[in-house]
Amino acid sequence: MRHFLSSAFVVLALTASLSATAQTKTTPKPAGAVTTGASDRFLMQNGSVVLVQNGRPTPLTQNVRLGNGTKVNYKSGIVELPGGKITTLQEGDYVTSKGEIVFATPASAAAARGQKAEPGAKFDPYVERGAAPSPADVDARLTTLSTRLDLMAQKIQLLNQKISLLSVNAQRPTDTAQLDQQIQQLEQQLQQLK
Repeated sequence: MRHFLSSAFVVLALTASLSATAQTKTTPKPAGAVTTGASDRFLMQNGSVVLVQNGRPTPLTQNVRLGNGTKVNYKSGIVELPGGKITTLQEGDYVTSKGEIVFATPASAAAARGQKAEPGAKFDPYVERGAAPSPADVDARLTTLSTRLDLMAQKIQLLNQKISLLSVNAQRPTDTAQLDQQIQQLEQQLQQLK
C-alpha cells in the first residue's frame, strides 16, 4: 500500500510539473513594427524576403510591419501598402525602410502596375510609394470593418437558426423562406460595403 501511495504521489507531482511547464510556454509574438536604418531594405532573394543591413542579408522568421504601416510577407513577398494596394515582389525587388517598393526589372515594375512589359523597353527605376492613410481614412475603414463584422455575426445567427429548424423537422419540410430572405438582405448589405 505504501509503494502504491508513493507511486501515485510521483505521478501527481509529474503531472503538476508538466502542466506548469505547458502553461509557461510562450506563444510566438505577433509581427510588430520593425526598427530599421535608412539604408536597410527587405529584398526578395531566392524566393523569400531577407533583411539587408549594411550590405548583409539576414533571413527573416516572421512577417514585417514597417513604421508607416507597410506589411511584408517574408515567405511569399506579398507587400500591402498602407492605402490597401497589394503587390508581390519579384526576384531582386525590395522594400525600403520607408515602405517604398523598388522594382529590379521592367517586367516586375510593369506587373506591379498591372501592365505587360514591352520587349526592349527602357527601364527607369519605378518606385511605388506607400503613403500613410489619413486618420479619417483609418476611422472610416475601421467603421466599415466593424459594420461588416456585425452583419456577418447576424448572418451566422440566421444560418444557425435555419440549420436548427431543418434538423428538428427532418421528417417534414420546413418553410425557411423568411430566414432565407433575411440572409439574402444581409448578403446584399455586405456586398455594398466592399
